[in-house]
Amino acid sequence: MSIWLSVEETANKVRSGELKAIDLVEKSLKEIESKKEFNAVIAVISERSKQRAAQIDKDIAEGKEVGRLAGVPFIAKDNLLTFGSETTAASNILKGFNAPYQATVIELIEAEGGICVAKANLDAFAHGASTENSDFGTTKNPHDKSKVPGGSSGGPAAAVILELAPFALGTDTGGSIRQPASFCGAVGYKPTYGLVSRNGAVAMASSTDVIGPLTKTVEDAAYILEIIAGKDRYDGTTIDRDKESYTNLTNSKNNITVGVIKEHLGEGVEVGVVNSVNQAIDKLKDNGFNVIEVSLPSLPLALACYYIVCPAEVSSNLSRYDGQRYGFSHNKAKSLDESYNWSRSEGFGKEAKRRIMIGTYVLSSGYYDAYYKQAQKLRTKLIEEFNSAFSKCDFLIGPTSPTVAFEIGGKVHDPLQMYMADIMTVAPSLVGVPAISIPVAPSDGLPVGLQVIAPQKHDRELLSVSKNIEVLI
Repeated sequence: MSIWLSVEETANKVRSGELKAIDLVEKSLKEIESKKEFNAVIAVISERSKQRAAQIDKDIAEGKEVGRLAGVPFIAKDNLLTFGSETTAASNILKGFNAPYQATVIELIEAEGGICVAKANLDAFAHGASTENSDFGTTKNPHDKSKVPGGSSGGPAAAVILELAPFALGTDTGGSIRQPASFCGAVGYKPTYGLVSRNGAVAMASSTDVIGPLTKTVEDAAYILEIIAGKDRYDGTTIDRDKESYTNLTNSKNNITVGVIKEHLGEGVEVGVVNSVNQAIDKLKDNGFNVIEVSLPSLPLALACYYIVCPAEVSSNLSRYDGQRYGFSHNKAKSLDESYNWSRSEGFGKEAKRRIMIGTYVLSSGYYDAYYKQAQKLRTKLIEEFNSAFSKCDFLIGPTSPTVAFEIGGKVHDPLQMYMADIMTVAPSLVGVPAISIPVAPSDGLPVGLQVIAPQKHDRELLSVSKNIEVLI
């Protein structure tokens, strides 16, 4: 049984005076301290969170309005700018960096009374699928300390299952919310691209980066999305939100057709994962869902496409970390060129360097047409295939990951094997559609996630059907 109530219940009880915000914050900080061996958190925001909690309790006592998240503690992935702690993106090159402003999502949550108590671990700059690329050490899976929690939002996913706070915020570029949610047994939600502002998030690949919640339930995910969704003048890619509340999760499942992605249940998927997903599919059939098989012929090429487009954007976005304005700077350099070279070579980890080199290569003269341009053509082809699939069904489903959580150290020396962990999550990112990972029956005692995908801007419908699925399985 969970030690936390739902997000909405918690806030309601704080507003009514049944619970005190300061008690919730201290409870969260105590849980963080007692479970340090999992390394889910790399910075604690103790002083500021207690001050905010005390102010919320004071405002309630004085009859003031305190918002829909009154006193609810949460944890933010450490690539989101926050006050009260450093923001490092788990990279040595940003050690000592204190943000001059907060991310829009943090501001929106705090405006509703939410309290950020800690920053969660991640693969440095969100480059990875296991949290082993963190310069602050690997996060351990809550179900088995010898296993990875997934990545890059391994810290936030582990934090939710370890019950360090009622919810966490992560970022998803090619699966970085959904895959760790699958590995840890959390609900991980990737909104439609542009629905949530990226202002104040350390950029990875700007054409696929999104921010979303990691929670215990679909209902909690919807409650958080309701608060953080919508246009932001600081992010020109943001889009209008649904006019209807994202918390209006209808229970009707009449005439819903789900398409099982043929390519995601074939070769390379663990037998236990296939069995768990098939059990879930059988339950959907037994409960009135129309289930069909859908093929997306270009899907096997999506991973290759992603690992051209993503490094190209990484190469561009990481050029700002040059040791001159903020973050790590080599202090023995005798020239500007030396400062650039030494600061970047010592500040960046192996994976960041790998992606910078790949990205620079595919954008370089003579290779742009052969790689980057071809990848963008394939991306358009994927969009067309997804649109075609959604003309036949309302939602697409399949495993979130081809495997359960793997051993720490098992793939870290083989980048191609590590990249394969994203094989089922990159396509929705490239296409910009919303997707969610929901826990289904475990395999060999480890969590398995079911990925449900919807057309662009159908986030409320996706959350609604996901709540139905969650109850059934």
